[in-house]
Amino acid sequence: MRALPLATHLVTLLLIALLATGCAGRSAPEAEEEEPDEFAGVAEQQLYEEARDALEGRRFTTAVTRLEAIDTRYPFGRHAEQAQLELIYAYYETNDWEATRAAASRFIRLHPTHPQADYALYMRGLASWQAGRFSLERLRLIDISRRDLGASRDAYSDFRELVTRYPDSEYAPDAEQRIVYLRNLLARHELHVADFYLRKGAYLAAVERGRWVIENYPESEATRDALATMVEGYLGLEMRDRAHEVLQVLIENDPGNERLRGRTFTPLHVEASALSA
Repeated sequence: MRALPLATHLVTLLLIALLATGCAGRSAPEAEEEEPDEFAGVAEQQLYEEARDALEGRRFTTAVTRLEAIDTRYPFGRHAEQAQLELIYAYYETNDWEATRAAASRFIRLHPTHPQADYALYMRGLASWQAGRFSLERLRLIDISRRDLGASRDAYSDFRELVTRYPDSEYAPDAEQRIVYLRNLLARHELHVADFYLRKGAYLAAVERGRWVIENYPESEATRDALATMVEGYLGLEMRDRAHEVLQVLIENDPGNERLRGRTFTPLHVEASALSA
C-alpha cells in the first residue's frame, strides 16, 4: 500500500482532531450561565408592596416585573387575584395591548364570577380600542374606516358583551358611547367594501354587503347609504322591482340622501315619486 504524502497525512490528522473536538463539545456542552433571579427569596408581601409603590409612582415597567413575579411565584397567594388585575392595568399603561388582552382574558377565564370581572372585560375592550387607533385619526387626515379594523371589531365585541352581561357596571356608560362610534365605523367599512364590489360589477356581493349592514348595524348612520348601495346593486342585476322597493324605503327614510341627487337612480326615482304621490 502506497504511503500518503506528508502534507496529506498532516491535513488528515488535523481534520480528525477537529472532529474529535466537535464531538466532545456536543457530548459535554459547556453549561450556559443562568441569569440571576432578582426576586429569588423575596416574599409575596414585599413584591406586592413594591408593585403598589411603582404603580402609584407611575413606574409601570417596574410594576409589571413585580406583578409578574407574584403571578409566577405565588399563584395562590394572598395577593394573587389582585396582582392579576393590576397586571392588566400595568400592561395597558405600557401600551402593550396584546399582553393587556391576554391578561384580561386569563383573569376572566380563571375568575368568571369575580366582582371585578367587568373591569377585566372593559380593559380588554379598551386595549383593542387603542390597538385600532391611528395617529392621524383625530386630525381627520385619514379615513380610518378604510383601514384594517380587526382590533376595532374585537373592541366592539368586548364592549357589547360588557353592556349585555353587566348593564349596571360603572364601565357600561363609557362602553356604550364607544359602541356607537365603533358601530358607525364598522358599518362604513362594510360600505367601502360594497362600493368596491359595485365598481367591479359584483352586484350580488354589493347587495349582500348592504343588507348585512342593515341587519347587523341597524342603528348606525350608514344604514341609509346601505339602502342606496342595494338599489344600485339591484339595478346592476337588472332586478328593477327589487330596486324600486328598496328605493322607496330610502326615499321615505332619507329623502335628502346625496345619492338620490345623482344620476344613477334618476329614472327609478321618478317612478317611485310618482307612485308615492
